[in-house]
Amino acid sequence: MHILVQKFGGTSLSTSEAREHVISHIRRELDNGYQLVIVVSAMGRKGDPYATDTLLDLIEQTGGSLSSREQDLLLCCGEIISASVLSGLLQHQGISSTVLTGAQAGFRTDSQFGNARILDVVPSRVLEELEKKDVVIVTGFQGQNLNGEFTTLGRGGSDTSATALGAALRAEMVDIYTDVNGILTADPRIVEDARALPHVSYAEICNMAYQGAKVIHPRAVEIAMQSGIPIRVRSTFSNSEGTLVANPEGFKDVQTGVVDRYVTGIAYVGNVTQITVQSSEPSKGNLQLKVFQAMAENAISVDFINVTPTGVVYTVFDSDARKASSILESMGFLPQILSGCAKVSVIGGGINGVPGIMAKIVEALAEQGIQILQSADSNTTIWVLVNKEDMVQALRALHTKFELAH
Repeated sequence: MHILVQKFGGTSLSTSEAREHVISHIRRELDNGYQLVIVVSAMGRKGDPYATDTLLDLIEQTGGSLSSREQDLLLCCGEIISASVLSGLLQHQGISSTVLTGAQAGFRTDSQFGNARILDVVPSRVLEELEKKDVVIVTGFQGQNLNGEFTTLGRGGSDTSATALGAALRAEMVDIYTDVNGILTADPRIVEDARALPHVSYAEICNMAYQGAKVIHPRAVEIAMQSGIPIRVRSTFSNSEGTLVANPEGFKDVQTGVVDRYVTGIAYVGNVTQITVQSSEPSKGNLQLKVFQAMAENAISVDFINVTPTGVVYTVFDSDARKASSILESMGFLPQILSGCAKVSVIGGGINGVPGIMAKIVEALAEQGIQILQSADSNTTIWVLVNKEDMVQALRALHTKFELAH
């Protein structure tokens, strides 16, 4: 079988016009000889009748006391509606199709309702249906635990469903359709000359996704990377090839010339608070251990961590800052709190071992009078913390300095 998995997000299915584009992509790939498995999200976004966020609002309107098990039952309805509507449209146009829930498609998960992890995908029913139908439509974002209960996979779950199913079916490709034309060098709402990238590595897009780019969920990329399944991120509203995500050796078929870049893109996370906890003398790890244990015990996510012999510097989301400060003060610490920060990330597979990258970052920001509050780096990413009021200017300056518009 030549199997292609296509995933269509909420905006791709939200209007009759958008759904016509979806059908055109399906028909094109059928004409290309593929057997198609379609993974769908709930239709639309918050405010649209069947969107996931709209269903969540229903829970708040009825007191907000629905258990996590029953909440997952409700949220599964969005994808089921979406899949059924698409199946009806395909049947009307002479394309035979059938709908399978995540459970029927073979998704087995743990029992963490609301954010379940996939334990296994056994797609035998999908393969059986492909023998009889042109298209098999699978509801994304959902599965079934070992007790037969519906579960949902958390934010980005439909992306994760698509790549996991692609891996289980040994598909040739997973196409992620969205409302942008591939993966861009920066957020086009902020950086006007951001451009679509023809290809990026798994590691690069994982880092971009973790650092704020919202085109594809990092869990989905990690599954594809582990199984070696290429991904294309494409626009529902054009026939562009979009961005290929694969191992670098997989780019040879799409390169039209020599590509030698250090930096792939710029991403950001806003609304973070920097917390500094210091001691006047080396603590032999006791201070650091107490701080991070306290954060973990209170379910406060920490990021951008710098540990020194005398203390720690880290960030939390603004929404957790007051709680974190109160906890630290109750422990006898005197934390320094700097709210209104943003983390800006410079990402590229060519950064590692290349001298001068940090110098260019500092130069770009210094030229704009932007203060760097904290920095860190890894093999593929350099992070700088800046005041949130400087974030937009920092993104544009770095995009220009690394010539990402060309």
